[in-house]
Amino acid sequence: MVKVREIPLNQIKRPLPRENDPNKVAALMASIREIGQQEPIDVLEVDGQYYGFSGCHRYEACQRLGKETVLARVRKAPRAVLKMHLA
Repeated sequence: MVKVREIPLNQIKRPLPRENDPNKVAALMASIREIGQQEPIDVLEVDGQYYGFSGCHRYEACQRLGKETVLARVRKAPRAVLKMHLA
């Protein structure tokens, strides 16, 4: 089951580093500042820990805006699913 909720940014692990487009991050920052975050990022919850693999630009935009939380679609998954994402 997938739930949408606010997750503290500092609780989301991003195990796969990604280089974001600075122009896209800046545009998202302006949008989030003006109208709020419209689209949640996707996170896996495995053993009570959150892992983010998508929404990298939104995640960085919220971070740079000093937000404490990010709107996220949370999907509980077993460790085997996490391992598939890391393969």
